Amino acid sequence: MNVDEILEKLEKGEISISRLDQTLKSSNLAALVRRLYLERKYNVKLSAIASTLLDFEDLVGHNIENPIGAVQVPIGIVGPLKINGDYAKGEFFVPMATTEGALVAGVNRGVKTLTLSGGVKTKILYDGMARAPLIWTPNVEEASKLSLWLKSNFSQFKELTKQVTSHGELKDMQVFVVGNMVWPRFVFNTADAMGMNMATIASDRICKYIDDSYEGPHKCVSLSGNLCVDKKPSYLDKLLGRGKYVIAESIIKKEILKDVMRLTSYEIDYINKSKNLLGNAVSGSLSYNAQFANIIAAIFLATGQDLAQVVESSLGYVWTETRGEDLYISVTLTSLEVGTVGGGTWLPTQKEALQLLGIAGGGNPQGSNALKLAEIIASTALAGELNLLAAQAAGELASAHEKLGRTKK
Repeated sequence: MNVDEILEKLEKGEISISRLDQTLKSSNLAALVRRLYLERKYNVKLSAIASTLLDFEDLVGHNIENPIGAVQVPIGIVGPLKINGDYAKGEFFVPMATTEGALVAGVNRGVKTLTLSGGVKTKILYDGMARAPLIWTPNVEEASKLSLWLKSNFSQFKELTKQVTSHGELKDMQVFVVGNMVWPRFVFNTADAMGMNMATIASDRICKYIDDSYEGPHKCVSLSGNLCVDKKPSYLDKLLGRGKYVIAESIIKKEILKDVMRLTSYEIDYINKSKNLLGNAVSGSLSYNAQFANIIAAIFLATGQDLAQVVESSLGYVWTETRGEDLYISVTLTSLEVGTVGGGTWLPTQKEALQLLGIAGGGNPQGSNALKLAEIIASTALAGELNLLAAQAAGELASAHEKLGRTKK
């Protein structure tokens, strides 16, 4: 069949648009046909969507279904950003993909301030990807028995995890009981992968073992019982951590604050505590920061991370203190979920962005690249917070967006 014949069959409903890859034996041809079909049906031109270097033969079955093309988002860089971390050491130019004018320029001013101050110190306090199945029991007596049985079988669960992956391991389990319902929250070390798929597959294997081995009445209701907590804001992720719990901090000399930000440490400290702490408390926000999500989303998009996990990855706190006339500032990200292998990290542009940071693929030792990425993201988030607080304290927020963020003819 030629393309016109295929389009005619699509219009008549004789071919399924979602099965074109199998019908045509070519995902690239299927993408072309879908796009032409939509152009005819809705009388639109999708030439920009068609402008892509992606090979859908590699992507379908791994990263996308029913493709028609690709979306292009501009990438800018901020840097050099000096980081003195356990994994990220040296100066970095950080790629950020965004459509928000003034974001890259603003973060870059924060980067300049931090680097002139000697850089950012980072520390990762926790690393673990969680999955929490939900198990029904008939009553609290049985729920209590199951809870004890789960804890006594933790070593067996660790062995089952080894059968699923050679790169990760089960490192912890927290058991929650509400009424007759039980959640075992399994926490995995997933090396350089973000690890959600790894955690899901391992948890599924463990649930099958529970069904086969536990003799009391029970039923695994769902492989995810929403105590993981994945792609939703939660206090649980803030308290227990999910992914990387990372802190970035810096002390900025008064001279640098005056030269770059045109402010004192007292002005930035005051606006942080009144805006980020009091303002977020009054609003009932789960997160005490100004714009973590802005920076994290931009780096996630540039480096092939799971974009929906910006939700929990941007939970955290900004803390400031005056140290004489100098400023201490830190950001704490409690559940930063990142990886350098798997997912979208192998796509051409995203892989190049990771190569720019020196962290494409798996690290040596295992997990070091993902930990390095977490320290880079936290440091960049610190730069973004510092700049935004300074811009608002100086009354420059609107003028910066008017200059850099408005559509121009």
